[in-house]
Amino acid sequence: MTSFASPLWRKLQVYQVYGANTNVGKTVITTLLCKVAPRAGFLKPVSTGPSSEADDRHVKQFSPGTVTQCLYQFEEPVSPHIAATAHASQAPGDAEIVSSIHNILTRWAKDEAMSHAFVETAGGVHSPGPSGTSQADLYRPLRLPVVLVADFRLGGISSTIAAYESLLVRGYDVESVLVFEDAYYRNSDYLMDYFAARDIPLLALQRPPERLRRESLGNSSSDDAFQRDQQAMARYYEAVSRPSSGLGGLLSDLSVRHERRIGELETMASTAHKSIWYPFTQHNGLKPESLTVIDSARGDHFQVFQQPAVKADSSSSSVLGPVYDGSASWWTQGLGHGNPELALGAAYAAGRYGHVMFALGAHKPAIELAGLVLQHTANERLVRVFYSDNGSTAMEVAVKMALRASCQRYRWNAGTDEVEILGLKGSYHGDTIGTMDCSEPSTFNQKVEWYRGRGYWFDFPQVKMVRGSWTVVFPDQLAHAAHGNERESFSSLADIFNIEHREHSGFGRLYAYFIQQTLENLVKKQGRKFGALILEPLVLGAGGMLFVDPLFQHMLIKTVRQNPELIEPSLPIPGPSSSKSWTGLPIIFDEVFTGLYRFYHFSPSTFFPQASRPDIVANAKLLTGGLLPLSMTLASEDIFDAFSSSPAKEQALLHGHSYTAHPVGCHVARMSVTKMMEMERDGAWDQFKESWVDAGPGVATVDAAPRVTVWSIWPQNLLTALSNAASVESVWALGTVLSIVLCDHDSPGEPNFLPACPDSSFLSSRG
Repeated sequence: MTSFASPLWRKLQVYQVYGANTNVGKTVITTLLCKVAPRAGFLKPVSTGPSSEADDRHVKQFSPGTVTQCLYQFEEPVSPHIAATAHASQAPGDAEIVSSIHNILTRWAKDEAMSHAFVETAGGVHSPGPSGTSQADLYRPLRLPVVLVADFRLGGISSTIAAYESLLVRGYDVESVLVFEDAYYRNSDYLMDYFAARDIPLLALQRPPERLRRESLGNSSSDDAFQRDQQAMARYYEAVSRPSSGLGGLLSDLSVRHERRIGELETMASTAHKSIWYPFTQHNGLKPESLTVIDSARGDHFQVFQQPAVKADSSSSSVLGPVYDGSASWWTQGLGHGNPELALGAAYAAGRYGHVMFALGAHKPAIELAGLVLQHTANERLVRVFYSDNGSTAMEVAVKMALRASCQRYRWNAGTDEVEILGLKGSYHGDTIGTMDCSEPSTFNQKVEWYRGRGYWFDFPQVKMVRGSWTVVFPDQLAHAAHGNERESFSSLADIFNIEHREHSGFGRLYAYFIQQTLENLVKKQGRKFGALILEPLVLGAGGMLFVDPLFQHMLIKTVRQNPELIEPSLPIPGPSSSKSWTGLPIIFDEVFTGLYRFYHFSPSTFFPQASRPDIVANAKLLTGGLLPLSMTLASEDIFDAFSSSPAKEQALLHGHSYTAHPVGCHVARMSVTKMMEMERDGAWDQFKESWVDAGPGVATVDAAPRVTVWSIWPQNLLTALSNAASVESVWALGTVLSIVLCDHDSPGEPNFLPACPDSSFLSSRG
C-alpha cells in the first residue's frame, strides 16, 4: 500500500465514526457533531442503497454548512462487498479507498475555516468493505481517532464492548462514545461506567423520532409522511444541537485530547533524552532532535512526528510523516507492523495463560511451536528445543551446550583449560558476556571490561556482484594460496550455490587444504583447544552484511567433522554412533538473523548438503513476526545427553529466565511461522522469482544442476544496474536482503560499507 502521512493536523481535527452495529444512528450522531462544530466536513467513503437516501445528502440537508462528499456509491441496499460484485470492474481496492480518503482530508486541512472532519463508516466495525476486508482493517492505515456510536438496543452492551475491543486490539484510539438514551434497556448507564474506567467520555443523547408508519396515516400520501418525517428530524436536530445537550462540551473535550496528543509528540524526544539509555548509541553529543518519535507503525512504515519546515505552515502541515522501516526493526518484521492476526493471537494467549512458569511444566503453545519448527528444519540431527527470550541468550545457551559436549568428549577441564571457539571474522553473536567472547574484537565488544575474545576467526571469501558479474572475492591469505588469484567469477548466483559440484573443483580443494593447515597450526603447534564451530550461515549480519561463499562454510564444517584429530590429537576418538551424532566439534548455526525465510527458505541450512547441517541452531528475530521477544535453541540428542548423563543437578543445563517459553510469545510464533509456511506453499513470493529465471547474471537455471532454489525479492536487473554505478563497489541480494557497498572516493580502492547496525544496509520487504 502507498505510504502517506497519517492524517493529524494541528488545526483540523479528524475523527472516524464507527458504529457498534448497524442501525445504531451513526449518521444522525455525525450530523449532530457537524452542526455543533464551527465548520465541518463529512466524508462517507463507501455507501450502499439509493443515492436519494445517501448519508451525505442527509448531512447536507440538516447541517447545511457542512462540506460533504461520498467517494463510492452503490445503489444496491446490501453490504458493500456484495454491492461491489455487480460493479466488479469499477469496484475500488483497499489502497484506492484509503488513498482517496487521505487526499480529501489533506485538501480540507488547507481550508483555514474548516475545524473538524468526520469520516463515517458503513454498518458495524467489522462490516466488510468492497473488497471484503473488514472496515477495522481497511481503514487502519489511516489510524484516525475514533468516535464510537454505541448500540442502545437489547444486546447493545455486548456489541458495543466487542466493537471497542476490536478497535483497541488493532491500535485505534477511541476518543469518545455516543449513544442514544433508552429508558427501558438503559445501556448508557452501564456503558458510562465501563468507559469512564478507561478514561473515555460517553455522552447519551435523546433518541430521534421514529419514522411514521404508512398505515397510521390513513389517507395521507407517502409524500406527506416523508415531509412530516423531515420536519420532525429538523426539530430534533435543532433541539439536540443546543448547548444543553452536551455536544459542545464533548467537542471541547475532543479538542483537549487532540491538543494533548500533539503536545505529547512534541515533548517525547526531550523526555526520552532525559530518562532513556539507548542501545548501540553513544550519548555523548546526542540531542533530543536526533531521536525519532514514533506514533504508530503499520506494514513497512512508521508514522513519526515531524516539525513543520516553516512555522507559518504548521496548521496545514501534517504533524506525522511516514518513514520506511529499512532494517525491518532490526530485522524482526516478517509480516509487517500492526498485523491484526498476530495481535488477536497475542490477546487470546494472554487471556488464556498470561505467563506460566515453565520449569517442569508443559503448555500447548510451547509444545506446538517446538514440534512445528523441528519438523520443518530439514535437519534430522535436531530433536530438542530450549526456549529463551532473544537472540543473544539463544546463542549463550548454544555455546553452553557445545562447550559441555566437547569438554566431556575430549576430557578437558573447563575450569583450568582455556577452551575457545572457531568462527569467522566479522561475526556477531550477541551482547551477553559469553556471546561477546565468541567474536573477534570490534566496536561492539572491545571496550567491555570482561571481554576476552576466546577464539580464532577465519578470514573468508565473499560473494559479490561486481560490474554485473557474480564473483567470489578471496581474502589475502587465500589469494596467496591460490597463486595470486583474487577472485573467481560465475555466470549465475545459482552456480555459486552448487556446492556439491564446486566441492571437487580446484577451489574446493584449496579451501579444504587452507582450513586443515590452519587448524593443524592452531592445535598442534600452538596447543589451543576449541569447543565449537559457530557460523552465521551465508550472511554475517551486524558485522556488515557480508555474504560468505557457501562452499567455504561447507568445507569448514566438513573438515572439522571428518578430522576430529585436528581438534584433540592426543586422544583416540571413537567414530560417531550414528549419522545424527556430532564429530570433531559441535556445529552451531547462528540463524538469529538468517533463519525463518530471510532467504525464502525455512532454514538457511537447507542451502547446504545434509552432511553440513548443524548440531545446534539459534533462532529469534523473525520467529514472532516482530511482535514479542522469544528465541529457541535447537539441539541434537547427543548434545542433550551431555547434560543428562548424570543425575547430579549441577550437571544439568542450569539456564533459564522467568519468562522462558512465554505462552503468548510461543502462540504468536506458531502463528507467524505457520503464516510464512502458507505463503511459501501458496506461491505468495512466486512473482519475485520471475526476474531470476531469465538468462543472465544471477540466474537460477538448471544448467549446472543447482541443488537449491536461489533468488531474491530484489530483481536481478536492479542489481546489475546498481553494480555498474560509478559510486558502487559491489552489491548482492539474496531472499529479502539487499546489500550495497559504496566506493570511498576520498580513499581510492577502499569500499565504504553502509552502517550495519542499527542503521543497516539491509532493506526488507515482506512480499
